[in-house]
Amino acid sequence: MPKFNYIAMDAQGKETKGSLDAKNQSEALARLQEMQLFPTKVVEAGAAASPAAKGKKGAKGKGGGSPAKGGKGMKKEFNIPLHKIPGFGGVSSKVLCTFTRQLATLIDAGLPLLRGLRVLEKQEKNPSLKETIQKIGVSVESGSTFSEALGQHPKIFNKLFVSMVKAGEMGGVLEVVLLRLAEFMEKAQKIKGKVVAALFYPTAVLVVAVAIMSILMVVVIPKFKEIFADLAGKGLPGFTVFVLNISETVQHHFLETCGAFFVIFVIFRLLVKTKTGRLMFDKFKLVVPVFGPVISKVAISRFTRTLGTLVSSGVPILQSLNIVQETSGNVIVANAVHSVHENVKEGENITSPLESSKIFPPMVISMVDVGEQTGALPEMLMKIADNYDEEVDNAVAAMTSLLEPVMIVFLAVIVGSIVIAMFMPLISLMDGMGDTGGGGDE
Repeated sequence: MPKFNYIAMDAQGKETKGSLDAKNQSEALARLQEMQLFPTKVVEAGAAASPAAKGKKGAKGKGGGSPAKGGKGMKKEFNIPLHKIPGFGGVSSKVLCTFTRQLATLIDAGLPLLRGLRVLEKQEKNPSLKETIQKIGVSVESGSTFSEALGQHPKIFNKLFVSMVKAGEMGGVLEVVLLRLAEFMEKAQKIKGKVVAALFYPTAVLVVAVAIMSILMVVVIPKFKEIFADLAGKGLPGFTVFVLNISETVQHHFLETCGAFFVIFVIFRLLVKTKTGRLMFDKFKLVVPVFGPVISKVAISRFTRTLGTLVSSGVPILQSLNIVQETSGNVIVANAVHSVHENVKEGENITSPLESSKIFPPMVISMVDVGEQTGALPEMLMKIADNYDEEVDNAVAAMTSLLEPVMIVFLAVIVGSIVIAMFMPLISLMDGMGDTGGGGDE
């Protein structure tokens, strides 16, 4: 049975280390909870030992007999932290979610916030987050609130995160809010992962199709062109000439072709950054066949879950709507949320602007209306989000099953057309040879 090493906090907030036998990590976590311990780290003994052993070997190999001079000097000169280089060392949603859940567990166990931050700082492996936790701890120690300290790092903690923490501090339920945040990020990451997985197959097929076409155009077709050159006096079929011309263009003007595609891509990116261009592109994404329904369902799920999480955490409705508008990720949805914000600001209801936006289905509008009238809007929003998460699963499965045959047929048509174009003159030549041979016998 595998052995797991753990670091945990007891009911008094004291850190304790040890190991226990368990079938897997889930069983180890369950046993620690039965022991009234709050785990902050649980790893399998073999997995935990190997990096340390490598580190010792590296120290022996490089440190030599004079670590004070050789080892430290080399580190100062060459060891540049990767997270200090622009473009590297970001904090993923998964890492941030783990940090949030662990901090919630420690605070729920009665550990003071500052002590919890110090514990998580020691065990954090991500260098960017480790440094950020250290800075947050310093800010809290100097008298800042936790939300103010988080607000100093907007690249890691967005407005949604900071606002919910602030509401949790004011209501004295910080650990509850942190758990809600962790659950929110986990579900958002799950939906994103499913959409990315669904897009992987068509992207892979498209890459393979481009690679095959490039090889055929640059390597294979020029060989056939040499054969066709010997067919003096024989006219080539129009389709064959068309394919040969494309091959010649790709072969002799490859850089120009790539440059043209790059220019088109850059122009598209610049247009999308404009207000009108972004509006048109976001509207197109919601109505495009196959992908549109999935994107629309993801947008509705994100809107309802974000708003429901904020309102249930104690964030004022107007502030919640502002945050949802900024984090919607789609201009059309953001405009609809802005209309809701203006209506609520004037003392009116939420459902009218949602209905006039023509983005949200009647079922969503009806459920929001019922939630608003019964005073259970947060709960109703979360039910809508859960329902649409299931619909996203079904839509992604349907999209994947539809795209698979479409992409296979697309690849077969492209490759088959090139093969037919190359063999048409050869078939004509063979037919001509057969006719000649028949005439000679007579």
